Amino acid sequence: MALFGRVFRIVLIVGLVLGVLALVVYSMQLDEIVRKQFEGRRWALPARVFARPLELFNGQQLYADHLEQELKLLSYVQVDKAPTETGQYYRKGDEFQIVTRGFQFADDMEPPRSIKVSLARGKVTSLALANKGELPVMRVEPVLIGNFYPSQNEDRVLVRIKDVSPLLINGLLAVEDKKFYEHQGVNPMAIARAMVTNLKAGQTVQGGSTITQQLVKNFYLTNERSWERKLKEALMALLLELHYNKQEILEAYLNEIYLGQDGARAIHGFGLAAQFYFNRPIRELKSDQIALLIGLAKGAAFYDPRRFPERALERRNVVLTVMEQEGVLTAAEGAEARKRPLGVSEHRPSGASPFPAYLDLVRTQLQRDYREEDLRSEGLLIFTSMDPIVQLTAEQIVIKRVQQLERANRIPKNKLSGAMVISTVQGGEVIALVGGLDVRYPGYNHALIAQRQIGSLVKPAIYLAAFENKGKYGSLGDRVSDGAVTVKIGRNKYWQPGNYDQRFTGTMTVMQALMMSRNTPAVRVGVEVGLDKVIKTLGDLGIKKEIPAYPAILLGALELTPFDVQQMYQTLAANGSYSPLKSIRSVMNISNGKTLTRYPLTVQQVARPEAVEMLNFGLHQVTTNGTAKALQGVLPSWKDVAGKTGTTNDKKDSWFAGFSGQHVMTVWVGRDDSKPTNMTGGTGALKVWADMMKVMPSQPLKVGQSSRLIWVDVDAATGLLFNPACGKSVKMPFIRGTQPQKISYCAEPQLEAPSSETGIPAAPGQTRPAGTAPAQARPAVPAPQAAPRPAPRPAPAAPNGGNWVDDLMNKPGNQ
Repeated sequence: MALFGRVFRIVLIVGLVLGVLALVVYSMQLDEIVRKQFEGRRWALPARVFARPLELFNGQQLYADHLEQELKLLSYVQVDKAPTETGQYYRKGDEFQIVTRGFQFADDMEPPRSIKVSLARGKVTSLALANKGELPVMRVEPVLIGNFYPSQNEDRVLVRIKDVSPLLINGLLAVEDKKFYEHQGVNPMAIARAMVTNLKAGQTVQGGSTITQQLVKNFYLTNERSWERKLKEALMALLLELHYNKQEILEAYLNEIYLGQDGARAIHGFGLAAQFYFNRPIRELKSDQIALLIGLAKGAAFYDPRRFPERALERRNVVLTVMEQEGVLTAAEGAEARKRPLGVSEHRPSGASPFPAYLDLVRTQLQRDYREEDLRSEGLLIFTSMDPIVQLTAEQIVIKRVQQLERANRIPKNKLSGAMVISTVQGGEVIALVGGLDVRYPGYNHALIAQRQIGSLVKPAIYLAAFENKGKYGSLGDRVSDGAVTVKIGRNKYWQPGNYDQRFTGTMTVMQALMMSRNTPAVRVGVEVGLDKVIKTLGDLGIKKEIPAYPAILLGALELTPFDVQQMYQTLAANGSYSPLKSIRSVMNISNGKTLTRYPLTVQQVARPEAVEMLNFGLHQVTTNGTAKALQGVLPSWKDVAGKTGTTNDKKDSWFAGFSGQHVMTVWVGRDDSKPTNMTGGTGALKVWADMMKVMPSQPLKVGQSSRLIWVDVDAATGLLFNPACGKSVKMPFIRGTQPQKISYCAEPQLEAPSSETGIPAAPGQTRPAGTAPAQARPAVPAPQAAPRPAPRPAPAAPNGGNWVDDLMNKPGNQ
């Protein structure tokens, strides 16, 4: 018996030793897991994409309604007296008082400010601190325009304890873990109390987990219910408390706790939950809103305030009562908070970008420098050049006008689509991009993907190649035949292009040929210069795709996207300075606030500025007396622009690309099934372009102010020096040495007025009739000079209230 006792004791001791050793080894393994994950990158954080910040300074172009619209996009709350808290504003007419939130930009920290802003006639007239005098310049935080989410679809907005209201911290501890600062990760008394309560109730009605245990469960473990998992949870909680202080643990809990679901996207942490339920930053929440979020920690699905508002309200009030009992709130504060409704935002903020087309561009350009995995997990802050007001306006205008064109041209409903790209002349920053009519849904992005023939949009490249070549057609005043032309395209194969109106009009100036978009003069000039030089010019202007050397490209048998066309006209608008179009300004690391990548302006002079300036004068004449002269009845008289219409074979595609002194814009309208639209560039895309340019604050094109060119009075019809005895005089720019030397003859025949638009031939290899012989003396082609405009009108002011875009578009002369 004694022997048995000794053996039993030995076995028991050995078992205990082995058990302790096993526990030690197990704890060491758990300890490694705890430290490795907690000290490393704790979460896969989505990348946040922001619009440009709104800069405020005296003289800035800005309408009062636009400022208010941007504040609403930022979820600022309008109050009926001077604001006292961040995220509030007060408006009286064109005067604003705003308390900004502040923001950490890539280059500097913009602190919260209380400011006063006054506006008049679309400009900022005064900017000052509320109580400290004038303020030279400041930035309002940028609008969040999209996210790139981790593969597991967890989303969170990281918060720091120092940035969180003490009311949230104290309320959370009062409800979830009163002894948080006293226990070492596990609270045995709380566990025992919960066991007794649950035994009496016959079911689980109370938990004994500490905040540390809840963090362990969410951060390291699964939702499995077992004694083994509970033991593991307790051990890991003890280890976590051993290595890290209470503030670190509490901050991790604030960012990890699950608080809701948005489709496939899981809402984690109080920072994102504040935005998801109240559309507000966490630091701006009231006591009742904080109580609701604390209540969700017990069961986000069960107490979902949008699905079960009564249940959520009851839970919120229980939390308020506990906060009151624990001294977090006074009795009066608690009573007042319980009277308030839930106050959850009516529309659930979706994790999807409200601007998916623009986000496509951002992603495409980011992928040159970052892996897709990094975009979805490293918590990058991406600052773009998108102007949210211009973007929203562009979307409304494209939708409204394209639908009008669809009805007017008897096209089946939802068959007509459109795209628009807008960038700045200086720097080539893309500020708006519309990829189609379903602007809130990701899908086929016509602006970036749709390869369509460009028609007469190619002609400026032909004439620029000629001006650069300094040959037979080296100036706008040189004469070119608008007669039949035959181009050999192979053995016993010839191409005989015609004009849009199937007529030929004799001889005209290059200016007139460009202005009226005549086909045969463009082909004649292109053949004279050489296809290789035209293709090179297209490449210099920014068309990087391989272009086949077919003569038909001289009439636009070349497939490009609207974004490609935008790049080409961007270079023209910048007087031959090529800057790759860009949407990204900088990328910042959220964890340390350091800038990872900047995207500075890169410029390369690809064409002689004087040659481009001369061409741009011709493109300006297109908008005053040429195929786009309809703009004269739409735009304010002071807003000079330049541009070119484009129409493809059988009117399948309608284009207009052009620019002011500040902005470049390309518009395409067409059908995805490639059926005819019955619209030319002038009757389709030009109307969309005009609607947008009319309401967009933009500086006019400076016409006739180049010091690189010489200006000569020439005869409008012949391009020779003006003869006072006859003809019509116009000032025309010339590169020095290319100006005419002869005086116009009074007997010079006039020309027949051609049609106002053009088409392109069929595919290379097909032939067409040569057309009619040159016409006899007919009325003259409109002279390349400023046509009489309607009486000057002031710049359109954004009206107070209502839909200002609709109001402006419904004014006479814009239909």
